[in-house]
Amino acid sequence: MQDTTMIASLNSFKTKSVLNVSEKSYIYYDVTKLDVKYLPYSLKILLENLLRHEDGINVSYEDILTLIEPFKTRKYSSREIAYRPARILMQDFTGVPALVDLAAMRDAMNEIGDDPSKINPLLPVDLIIDHSLIVDEFGHSDAFNNNIQLELTRNKERYKFLKWSQKAFSNFRIVPPGTGICHQINLEYLAQTVWTKEEGDKTIAYPDTLIGTDSHTTMVNGLGVLGWGVGGIEAESSMLGQPITMLVPEVVGFKLTGAIQEGTTATDLVLKITQMLRAKGVVGKFVEFYGSGLNELPLADRATIANMAPEYGAFCGFFPVDAETIRYLRFTGRDESRIELVEAYAKAQGMWRENNTDYPKFNDIIELNISTVLPSIAGPKRPQDRILLTEAVENFKTTLRSTLGNKANTRRSIKVKNKNYQLNDGDVVIAAITSCTNTSNPSVLIAAGLVAQKAIENNLMVKPWVKTSLAPGSQVVSDYLKAAGLQDALDKLGFNLVGYGCTTCIGNSGPLNETIRTAVETGDLTVCAVLSGNRNFEGRINHYVKASYLASPPLVVSYALTGSLLVDLKHDPIGEDKNGNPVYLRDIWPSNREIVSIIQSQISPEMYRLRYKNVFQGDKDWQNIPVSSSLTYEWNADSTYVKKPPYFIDFQKKPKVIKNISGACALAILGDSVTTDHISPAGLINEDGPSGKFLLAHQISPINFNSYGSRRGNHEIMVRGTFANIRLQNEITTDLSGGITKIITTGEQTSIFDASVEYGKLNIPLVIIAGKEYGSGSSRDWAAKGTYMLGIKAVIAESFERIHRSNLIGMGVLPLQFPEGINRKSLSLTGNETFNIDVISSIISPRMRASLTVIYTNGENRTVDLLCCIDTANELKYYRHGGILYYVLRQLTANA
Repeated sequence: MQDTTMIASLNSFKTKSVLNVSEKSYIYYDVTKLDVKYLPYSLKILLENLLRHEDGINVSYEDILTLIEPFKTRKYSSREIAYRPARILMQDFTGVPALVDLAAMRDAMNEIGDDPSKINPLLPVDLIIDHSLIVDEFGHSDAFNNNIQLELTRNKERYKFLKWSQKAFSNFRIVPPGTGICHQINLEYLAQTVWTKEEGDKTIAYPDTLIGTDSHTTMVNGLGVLGWGVGGIEAESSMLGQPITMLVPEVVGFKLTGAIQEGTTATDLVLKITQMLRAKGVVGKFVEFYGSGLNELPLADRATIANMAPEYGAFCGFFPVDAETIRYLRFTGRDESRIELVEAYAKAQGMWRENNTDYPKFNDIIELNISTVLPSIAGPKRPQDRILLTEAVENFKTTLRSTLGNKANTRRSIKVKNKNYQLNDGDVVIAAITSCTNTSNPSVLIAAGLVAQKAIENNLMVKPWVKTSLAPGSQVVSDYLKAAGLQDALDKLGFNLVGYGCTTCIGNSGPLNETIRTAVETGDLTVCAVLSGNRNFEGRINHYVKASYLASPPLVVSYALTGSLLVDLKHDPIGEDKNGNPVYLRDIWPSNREIVSIIQSQISPEMYRLRYKNVFQGDKDWQNIPVSSSLTYEWNADSTYVKKPPYFIDFQKKPKVIKNISGACALAILGDSVTTDHISPAGLINEDGPSGKFLLAHQISPINFNSYGSRRGNHEIMVRGTFANIRLQNEITTDLSGGITKIITTGEQTSIFDASVEYGKLNIPLVIIAGKEYGSGSSRDWAAKGTYMLGIKAVIAESFERIHRSNLIGMGVLPLQFPEGINRKSLSLTGNETFNIDVISSIISPRMRASLTVIYTNGENRTVDLLCCIDTANELKYYRHGGILYYVLRQLTANA
């Protein structure tokens, strides 16, 4: 695959140079010819990108100075730059709707008499099918094969569409299901750290950069690869040749010293870092790690830290290239000539970190001595809410009383039908070793295996109410666990392989045992999930689980043994051996030396080479999926998985004039930390909600509903699922939870979707009112698409998360921010008000002020100025055109 967007640079700064490596010559753009020695490494990569793409139009001489000068003068610049990544990474939940959009754009081109083949990726795109696997079966040797078959059966329509896409679009590859998680495959195989491109008889070398349609694309930052997550609609425009416009980000330096202590894991470290950076406030900023502590951090630990950049709110969590990068590339079986190029290129560019290298100059600095980090978990609703393991019991008790619905001081319990045990508040019903965050890291996987092995030796078993699962992000994990003799011990505890995919972390934990589910419902119990993931938002992990905790894989196994959050793992026994003696966590916890010994003796580069040799091939079931060779997709009108979206019906070559928003009603008034999971759930579909009713009306039985994530190719289901999370709390209807609102014109309480339909009949525009950190979480474009399709014209919040703000603009929805000290509470909003927003199209500009007038039922008015959260001129273009897809399509037809 090749990047076909590259334009010959004007080379105004005379940086075009030649690099000779092992008798081969490479053209590169040498940033060291500029005075940028103390520029952060991540910005050196952006600088190279601008130098290489300088065309005088999208990238000018002045744009390049914009990146350099602020770090000399310490003055912030509001000038935007145009960034072009080397490639794009997708997963199937976000990739399918993006490809559906491209297929619909081909139809639109066809309908207006233009060439459909113009709609084609100009950058290399890799899509990994990793989000569709559900943990239906677990705890036995056939779980993996049975889950894979269920996945293929459920997703046949989607996979048929994906195979058509693979054939219809060039520059596009698919990693079939059952292979691994996109970020782990990217880290272990796809990423090259330095990318190359052939142009005639010359080879250009440049940093490997990417954007991904999953927020945890940042994981590869640990390998010195600059990348971050974007919404699917932004990725689509990038595929079609549009640059990503952005302001030059501030860079926060995170200084690490010391080393991880015995009994502490990389998971504990990343939870501490996440907590610190959330408190610091790094939304929209780069974070770059530096300091002597990097010398003690294996690359897998760095990747774990980089992976959770979305949780600490940053664009990225970047680690520069150094000797450890080279060691990891060699460890994972990369080509030796590429490894030599990476080292030579990084050193030539001043992008190589040495132990004695002078530190870059950052906008701000934060420090952590790694040796002070203690074992911890995070929860019950947010990844930044870190809890020391020694305080976990008391924290859960407090949380149970204050926020989870049990106001009494007594622990509720109920007898489980036909079982000889009872279920209690605080019991762990899901224990999942899951997610690329941790399963990419051999140290914590081996630690989990050793805990399991020592537990078996001490006669300990998992509690019978716990649903256990092991879902690595790479097949290599199975190879080294088996080679070390650890998979047998995990199997004996019920941690059998359930598949290679995101599973529980994305919300695909699958159904609880019916007797457990009934007990939870009957007793209204607050039961828990413990998972080695990166997300634990409300309603995400499982409908019946109110409290979810992030933990290292060995702690996941430990909590499965205790079966409860109310066991103090530091001080209480977790069970008894065959002689009745108490067994403590310290008795089964492995030493760092044991873990390192297994890594060194059991994992080899050949494991990676063999597993990735035929990574794009897939098994016979995948290969046998029939596919047409048509240029445009043959839509099935009866499909409930893939349906032609309505965006381009009656497409007009000129955009509509922007008008003020008048007489709007609030569809929902929401609090702080509303995530994209609240806005557009990814997990199971409730049969009592609008989407469930739609599927039932189309003769789909609940057992075949699959998940919201798997049905993102069908807008009918997704718009009905917008704001349908069962844990969503709409302040308009404070007595009810879930996607419920009140229609102001009738007083009727109904689903948010049905209310939007009624408002639509009356031509009443809609707004969403929210608190802080609106849209945090996954880079979920349907959180913006669904908002748009409900008829919402603007979202007014106290603050936005980066990706969702961009996605809203990409769908033509206006993001507006309250000024400091003004919010829904100070305005006494109840949902009975109407709203006027004064946004005159002739004067609208980035970061302008917009006037909001609130009209109360008593006739009083109040006017406040809002900040228009359109940051760049390109974002303004997208908004004027009604969204990024319309803008791109109009650009393509204008150039016909």
